[in-house]
Amino acid sequence: MVWYAYLAYFAAGLFLANGIPHFVAGVSGGKFQSPFAKPPGVGESSAIVNVLWGFTNFVISGLLMFGVGDFRCGLTVDTALAAVGFLAMGLFCARHFSKVRGNA
Repeated sequence: MVWYAYLAYFAAGLFLANGIPHFVAGVSGGKFQSPFAKPPGVGESSAIVNVLWGFTNFVISGLLMFGVGDFRCGLTVDTALAAVGFLAMGLFCARHFSKVRGNA
């Protein structure tokens, strides 16, 4: 497999993890930080913006995962890279939002 497919799988995990909090906050009717708020990443956006941003992240994740290379689920390097990207974004978001929300 070509090297950039592995990079795409890692990035797919990043986008998937980033989409979850936005989508969940949005469908719950809550506001959440987004890149479209003022200031970006700190201010809160509406529920609608967060649903749309979360869904956009899911679409990008799917395109990277299934549109690049031949992604295989299971105990594979493909899945491991997506999982590592997912974990990396999860840890980044936990750290960032803990500081923003004053829970650090």
